[in-house]
Amino acid sequence: MDEFDKKPSFIFKRKVFIVMLVMMVALFLLALRVLYIQAVQGEYLQARAYEQQTRDRLITPQRGAILDRNMVGLAVTETVASISVVRAQVRDPNQVALALSEKLDMDFDEVFEKVNTRVALMRIKQKVDMELANSIRALNLPGVMVDEDILRVYPFENLAAQVIGFVGRDNQGIIGLESKYQEYLKGTPGRILTETDVAGREIRGGRQYRIPPVAGYNLVTTIDVVLQQYAEQTIAKVVTEKEALRGVIILMNPQTGEIYALANSPNFDLNEPFTIQNPGLAAEWDNLTSEQRMNALNQMWRNFAINDTFEPGSTFKIITSAAGLEEGVLTTQTPFVCTGSMVVGGRPIRCWRSPRSHGAINFAQGIQQSCNPVFMVIGELLGAETFHDYLIRFGFNEKTGIDLPGEAVGIMYAADKIGPVELATMAFGQSLTITPLQLLRSVSATINGGYLITPHVGARFIDENGQIVQEFRAERGPQIVSQDTSETLKFLLESVVYEGTGRRTYIPGFRVGGKTATSQKLPRGSGKYIASILAFAPAEDPQVIALVLIDEPKGAYYGGLVAGPVMEELLKNTLPYLNIQQQFNLEEQATEGVAPVTLPDFRGQSKEEVAKILDDLSLGFNITGDGDTVIDQFPMPGDLVNQGQNILLRVQTGNS
Repeated sequence: MDEFDKKPSFIFKRKVFIVMLVMMVALFLLALRVLYIQAVQGEYLQARAYEQQTRDRLITPQRGAILDRNMVGLAVTETVASISVVRAQVRDPNQVALALSEKLDMDFDEVFEKVNTRVALMRIKQKVDMELANSIRALNLPGVMVDEDILRVYPFENLAAQVIGFVGRDNQGIIGLESKYQEYLKGTPGRILTETDVAGREIRGGRQYRIPPVAGYNLVTTIDVVLQQYAEQTIAKVVTEKEALRGVIILMNPQTGEIYALANSPNFDLNEPFTIQNPGLAAEWDNLTSEQRMNALNQMWRNFAINDTFEPGSTFKIITSAAGLEEGVLTTQTPFVCTGSMVVGGRPIRCWRSPRSHGAINFAQGIQQSCNPVFMVIGELLGAETFHDYLIRFGFNEKTGIDLPGEAVGIMYAADKIGPVELATMAFGQSLTITPLQLLRSVSATINGGYLITPHVGARFIDENGQIVQEFRAERGPQIVSQDTSETLKFLLESVVYEGTGRRTYIPGFRVGGKTATSQKLPRGSGKYIASILAFAPAEDPQVIALVLIDEPKGAYYGGLVAGPVMEELLKNTLPYLNIQQQFNLEEQATEGVAPVTLPDFRGQSKEEVAKILDDLSLGFNITGDGDTVIDQFPMPGDLVNQGQNILLRVQTGNS
């Protein structure tokens, strides 16, 4: 009987124990949950609660300006307003819609639909003039918010359009510098926090917090507004007169890579970037598909100088010359014979002068007259492997590194794919494609002492107080040709302008070097050409290098004939502006009673003897090479030169 009585007691105690154990586990889990909520989710839940109790509106920050090198505004920001509606706070939707539609000149139904949309904040209109915005604010309409906004303005409209770029409705940079430096220019948005109830209505007497926005940094560029305007006017004029497809001018410092001007024609209005400028396309706009419209806009925004490649033609002969001089396979006096054409790999390749010929000429005359056979022979003397090595040295297999988006890179044969015909045609600028900026960068290296440079537009970022935040330093690259080669090329290219194919670029009083080109576009025989010229000044110490390209000019298409006068007009404005001093030419000296000098033959004499003779003749000199004996000179014996001009002397040890 006692054992029977003990069983219920035991069972009861066990049940109590189980219940207590479950309760203890539940309490433990509950404690863990409370601890998790407080310790882990506390900040998050607090933020969510704060979010429910406040209305958050963003304040658009002041976008940093884009300035030219003299602090002139190229892209600036004006303060405007944004009109929005908080539906939960609107008392009379019809009244609000009517008032806003009248003030903002919008359709009533459109505004009414937006006012009644059940979202936390509905934007009615952006970029509203401040005077109009203040008149809306004065109405004191419940639920209507007037917030700070910005409007990007381009004071010069289409000036440097493809370089500067523009922003979209969300103030996000789309092309050009606006896109490249978006993170620096955009700034940090501010916020307006308003206490609200659970329905999103503003609490009467509630507090409002304003976190001010942080303005973006201002970008100071290397662009000069005056030079950019010269370039824009000059290229637009010739594109119109020659009914050309397009044209480009680049002005750059060959020592530093600073770009003073980069002009494309046609261009577009940065304040209306989605308005097509081509009259024919504009007339057909309504009939185009969205894809066709986007393609048309992309073509209009395209920066020919860096986004497209072309066959450079004879301007590329500067690179072939540099390789030949550097490798020692030629001097200024190396003899050649032009018969009007040359058979390479069983295929006749003509000189541009064919059916006439240049006859017996030396290398200096060959580059002055841009003789194709001369450069085909130089290519053969170098060989495919060495020639290809120089293409790599000059950076034709890589981007220039310019701080603009969308840069293309040249296309050329691999070394093992260069046969005799490819080598011959590449030597005078065909069978490879490069960008205009790649050409300008490579030629800069041949006249600045042999150093590759990095073209750039950005100079530094400054804050709203003018303090420098970041400065861009474009370091010089490796030296790819010697100082001797560079000095020789400067003198040779000056002679091209003085008495060769670049004569139409000659400017009295200024020493200018350069090279013209006439590039036949593919397919051959299409009758389409690119006329171009590259020039630099002053020839003895280049401070500016310029490139003019005119794509598909109608009528005459030779580079010297079409692009030469364009370069002359450009440099006539540019050189005085850059404070590059004049040096009198022969005619001016003769007018003032100062006779030109007939140059003696210095070859075989010691450099000390030659220096004394040159001093007596009021001539200067530059010496290249090591040694005491003059073995070559430029200009050549018998040439007329200006008093004060420098003569290039090449020296070596011995009399050979």
